[in-house]
Amino acid sequence: MDINEFLLGASVWVLPVLLAVTLHEAAHAYAARLLGDDTASKLGRVSLNPAKHIDPFGTILLPSMLIFIGSPFILGWAKPVPVVFGRLNNPKRDMIFVALAGPASNILIALIAAFGFAVFWVGP
Repeated sequence: MDINEFLLGASVWVLPVLLAVTLHEAAHAYAARLLGDDTASKLGRVSLNPAKHIDPFGTILLPSMLIFIGSPFILGWAKPVPVVFGRLNNPKRDMIFVALAGPASNILIALIAAFGFAVFWVGP
């Protein structure tokens, strides 16, 4: 893969992936705050600022290397959201909701994108 292909691939993937990762991690932090644990909130992690959630290796370096070598898959991660289980109102139940908040945000993004494509697609 040459540098032009790499830059094209990065330009198409970077914005959606950053949006998904940011909303995913912010959703975990927001759910924890709603359910009684303000640890992530105090650290500024209930934020739509991607810089708060980026792990230098897992979010930037590894995915870039995989794209550059032409890997058939791309793997990455963000900084995990800190949650103190004991601070949650009902720790056993609420941790489930905190854990589900991230994937729920990804499903919501997918539904919004699918709706947008269905309404605004002007294909052949």
